[in-house]
Amino acid sequence: MSGQAESVAAIAAAVCDGRRSALEVTQAALDRIAKREPTLNAFTAVTTERALSEAAAVDAARAAGRPLGPLAGVPYAVKNLFDVAGLPTLSGSKINRERAPAGRDGCLIRRLQAAGAVLVGALNMDEYAYGFTTENTHYGPTRNPHDPKRIAGGSSGGSAAAVAGGEVPFTLGSDTNGSIRVPSSLCGTFGLKPTFGRLSRAGSFPFVASLDHLGPFARSAADLAAVYDVMQGTDADDPACAQRAVEPCLPQIDRGIAGLRIAVATDYFEMNAGGEALSALSLAAVALGAKSTVVIPEAARARAAAFVITATEGANLHLPNLRRRAQDFEPLSRDRLLAGALVPASWYLQAQRFRQWYSRQLAELFSTVDIILAPATPVSAPLIGQETIEIGGKTVQTRPNLGLFTQPISFAGLPVAAVPIARAGKMPLGIQVIAAPWREDLCLRVAAALEAAGVAQAPVAAH
Repeated sequence: MSGQAESVAAIAAAVCDGRRSALEVTQAALDRIAKREPTLNAFTAVTTERALSEAAAVDAARAAGRPLGPLAGVPYAVKNLFDVAGLPTLSGSKINRERAPAGRDGCLIRRLQAAGAVLVGALNMDEYAYGFTTENTHYGPTRNPHDPKRIAGGSSGGSAAAVAGGEVPFTLGSDTNGSIRVPSSLCGTFGLKPTFGRLSRAGSFPFVASLDHLGPFARSAADLAAVYDVMQGTDADDPACAQRAVEPCLPQIDRGIAGLRIAVATDYFEMNAGGEALSALSLAAVALGAKSTVVIPEAARARAAAFVITATEGANLHLPNLRRRAQDFEPLSRDRLLAGALVPASWYLQAQRFRQWYSRQLAELFSTVDIILAPATPVSAPLIGQETIEIGGKTVQTRPNLGLFTQPISFAGLPVAAVPIARAGKMPLGIQVIAAPWREDLCLRVAAALEAAGVAQAPVAAH
């Protein structure tokens, strides 16, 4: 691993005061992408012309004395399920190549552009966001920057790898069952899955409408907060977007953890974690002084119900293409979607009823604690093509079990910060910092406290 790269705040400050031009920053990012992509395969499109145009507009605004946004000149990229004007919205698929190019950017991209950020491209992912490895048949696997023989995680694998590999300071991804938190853990980045409904999903290709979230990846809690803050806000174009005022997190980031009731999730999470995952969790708990434990009730059943909802909603969305052109789907996602099409409606309805009960149980749990710590993945990154992993002395399938700990949390729509735990000489591994709905500020405060204690770290990979 190599040293830390520039933060979002440092780049924006340098551009705002004229020490660096946005064009200079953007060209440097494009050069890094060109150098590292042959190894990483994180990008499916590099928007060079657009990036240079956006950077020039930032520099022109500064030259004219106009105020610049909080992300002025900061380069970033997005998972290729976001609408990017002029590009077909691939969502990792072959079929979507035939879609007309998007007529305008998705909501969150427009908000980032208004804040001065510069879009440099679109990123690889599992087909239709249905996977945890980003071993994409159509576009090739994204490789882990810390060991290119290993997976980056998924489905937002390109988003995590681009940050961990130092190509850009931040990216956007999506999370339905763990697709921000799993690649964050395996690539060693910070990630934020906000509360369900917090950020607009308008202008993104859906997977499971009742479970989909969008959120950022970055190399620090402060960078996450800065990006998240400018993306907040109501949006009538997304019916699930909550009617809540913007609640900035960046001003809260350094408030520390004094007074916070922090507990460690045991039972299901303890029984299913590998030794290195438990060790990472223990390091965080000790640093935070977390001595109490909690049991998240029926976590295994929540995961099972999440599988049912995911498969059935996903199958319903893709049913016309499954009927007409099944051969154009990636085999693994096709088989799961076909299976979902056969699930009885009564199973889906019961899973949604259980979800309501489960969410109420977690709400009661958060009346006694403020933060719950849990592993993010049961193991560190497996090898590309590795079909099984060992957990607790058992051999299990790799792809479904990387989301073992993330699914029960997103099932209830809770906000979570994925935090990379410093492990010198070892592959990255992260934890989940979980809070009650709408308390992203607490997740980010705890993440920042772990950074300050030297327990959390997201260095750029040396490879």
